[in-house]
Amino acid sequence: MAMEWSERYVLGVARMDETHREFIDFCNELTAIEPGDASFLERLDAFIEHTAAHFDQENRWMEAVNFPSCHREEHDRVLAVAHEVRQRVEKGDLFLGRRLFEELPAWFNSHVNTMDTMLALHLKESGFDFENSHPPQNGN
Repeated sequence: MAMEWSERYVLGVARMDETHREFIDFCNELTAIEPGDASFLERLDAFIEHTAAHFDQENRWMEAVNFPSCHREEHDRVLAVAHEVRQRVEKGDLFLGRRLFEELPAWFNSHVNTMDTMLALHLKESGFDFENSHPPQNGN
């Protein structure tokens, strides 16, 4: 199922919003490729790399402002599943390759509208310096 970018995903943190758009683009690209296609594993690897960088960025922000770790734990679970699916597709289990991209839209919608919304709100309210990736200096 293709995902559509929507204004409901805009959280007002430019880097986060951009990364979320890219995530949707990757999901749509992989949904359009059959798991047995020669390019599927290559694109799946690119998706996993992008997703790891996406989550690492959010994780660094969370660490900087002592945000609850349940958000990071969810990132870790999604990456673990993606790596497991990748290994299984490489061994010929093509069903899971397709299934991952059937399930990700519902997960993404929930994640953005709950955990990422709260993170974005907290970062903005705390005056987080996105340019330099650190909390405000001296309480400013």
